[in-house]
Amino acid sequence: MKHIAILGSTGSIGTQTLEVIEEHPDNFCIEILTARNNYELLIKQALKFKPNAVVIENEAHYEKVRNALSIADVKVFAGYGALIDILNFSTIDTVVTALVGAAGLQPTLHAIKQGKRIALANKETLVVGGALVMKEARLSGVPVLPIDSEHSAIFQCLLGETAAIEKVLLTGSGGPFRGFSEAQLRNVGVEDALKHPTWRMGKKITVDSATLMNKGLEMIEAGWLFNVSPEQIEVVIHPQSIIHSLVMFEDSSVKAQMGYPSMKVPIQFALSFPLRLPNSMQRLDLAQTGLLTFEKIDTETFRCLALAREAMRQGGNMPCILNAANEIAVHKFLGNSLSFSDIAKTVEHCMRHVPFAAQPSLQDLLDTDRETRALAETLL
Repeated sequence: MKHIAILGSTGSIGTQTLEVIEEHPDNFCIEILTARNNYELLIKQALKFKPNAVVIENEAHYEKVRNALSIADVKVFAGYGALIDILNFSTIDTVVTALVGAAGLQPTLHAIKQGKRIALANKETLVVGGALVMKEARLSGVPVLPIDSEHSAIFQCLLGETAAIEKVLLTGSGGPFRGFSEAQLRNVGVEDALKHPTWRMGKKITVDSATLMNKGLEMIEAGWLFNVSPEQIEVVIHPQSIIHSLVMFEDSSVKAQMGYPSMKVPIQFALSFPLRLPNSMQRLDLAQTGLLTFEKIDTETFRCLALAREAMRQGGNMPCILNAANEIAVHKFLGNSLSFSDIAKTVEHCMRHVPFAAQPSLQDLLDTDRETRALAETLL
């Protein structure tokens, strides 16, 4: 029985994690649930799953959550500090980090220091502070298990292997604007960007998938998880989203992990590893699936992927700059105050003007994040 804290339980990954746990009550139980603003859903989840405690990050909602859960034996805390401190609970052994953006870095680091096993759905944690996180994980002997479908696929392909990796191939659907020209992208709006062809996700990650920034962030994350260089990572478009990623070994053999698009499979694998548990997911039927196709990416049109590769090559705090600028730009795009094409331009400007630090500390990264966001806001 694993005792689980879900950071970001009301989001897409969080709600699907609860569905996985509900299907396997003999294997998992909920200790902690947290939400930033969605207090109504947090209350419903707490009443259903009866966790030890909940955290509502937005303190303005504390009284509503506390009053609603006064009938249940559930502790209620509020604030970002509480989100971090609650990971001291000795009853937790596994932390699912499903927070959005760079906010996941400090809680993840703290959980690792407390010896908690990490099921990582927050790729920005490794994009912003990969060096710090992986160093602390090694020192603490804590596994960092990926929940992203692509990184779970790579992880599964590497199980039992001792041969050197020659190349990692990250696949992506191409998003809703696959094949668009630069001129066409100037006219797309928020509703267009949120129509992802194969995956059901939150708004921020859906827009990142449309700009292909998500593939760029995944590339940086893969570098930290699997100790590979930018030159060892190739990103290819695979519209059917059946092959979730591949690994090529030094003898030219290639392994792929396949399945119908569903985040529940990598969520369950991260929670149950090293076991594989049965589930009710649809089984792959290759004859019904039909043709699987692959395409190269036009990085001149979709600049975000090229910018992410540049940030990965530079290292230091440059991926932090990339991520912070992107978070602000996507937020403004979702608010209809920035065009789709200007997301990449905002990121590039910040990468050129925020001071570079080759070996940043945690405080350096926090300062970089704050400075980049301020610059991006000024631009917009």
